[in-house]
Amino acid sequence: MLSISYAKSLFPGVLISGLIAIAAQFISEHYGAPAMLMALLFGIALNFLSDETKCASGIAFSARTILRFGVALLGTRISFEMAADLGWPVVTLVVASVFATIGFGMAVSRLFGYRARFAFLSAGSVAICGASAAMAISAILPKDDRSEERLVFTVVGVTLLSTIAMIVYPILADLMGLESTFAGVFIGATIHDVAQVVGAGFSMSEETGEVATVVKLIRVAMLAPVILVASLIIRRYVSTADVSERPAIVPSFVLAFVILVAVNSFGLIPQPVIATSTELSRWALLTAIAAVGLKTSLKDVIDVGPAAIALLVVETAFIGGFTVAGLYWIGF
Repeated sequence: MLSISYAKSLFPGVLISGLIAIAAQFISEHYGAPAMLMALLFGIALNFLSDETKCASGIAFSARTILRFGVALLGTRISFEMAADLGWPVVTLVVASVFATIGFGMAVSRLFGYRARFAFLSAGSVAICGASAAMAISAILPKDDRSEERLVFTVVGVTLLSTIAMIVYPILADLMGLESTFAGVFIGATIHDVAQVVGAGFSMSEETGEVATVVKLIRVAMLAPVILVASLIIRRYVSTADVSERPAIVPSFVLAFVILVAVNSFGLIPQPVIATSTELSRWALLTAIAAVGLKTSLKDVIDVGPAAIALLVVETAFIGGFTVAGLYWIGF
């Protein structure tokens, strides 16, 4: 009886988050706008609903639990075979670029007036998989009164930068005379969001698109080890007084992600299940980001400031330069 009552309390908030996700997807399919960005902006526009008692608990559930469910399901898209097909020099470069970008972001953030939380959030989203990584990383960071606005700003920033890169990077690759595989690695290793990687890669050629997608999914796979390491560090440095803010040693959604990657690597997940899980993950993340938008006011996002934009741009430039230099160094 209690569970039915709890479900009823969640329903209004989950429903409005889901409706925003559907509206965002409709706009994306018919007008080409990024679905994540649309869901976020629609949510912000309806921010007043988060103050409604009937909607508040469901919105919070969507922003936290449905988010973690969506991140966990990303594991069904990844297998160890992907890495073997690319070759270990390229895989090593992609992994190195992830850690180098996060390290770079943490190192330079103070020059822009930001401390570790925003530095890790922004650099991790740039290094791994854009909006999805931003939401996953935000889930393990200790909360304060600016957590939501930092997350929203990061999602907006990396989505816009991804969209610009989707247009500009194929042109750059063509001007530089990069062959298909090189261009695919470059696009997959530098553009933030999966959808924009696919768009940029296949706009050049089918081979470029396939390589770019595989490289991008290897970056997505780095979400688990990065969050695991971050969780251990946060547990080490968060004070005893803030023990409630400490993340689990291995967050459950990260463990589920790793298990799904391992199971898929052994070919134990049928293709129809992978396709269904991919769709479920996409809708869960879209619903979650709509809920994050609902919890955030536009004024809070604007207050983050131009220095945050500059930091995201610098981190984006760093991963691009690091990848190109690395590809030339390994003689690709």
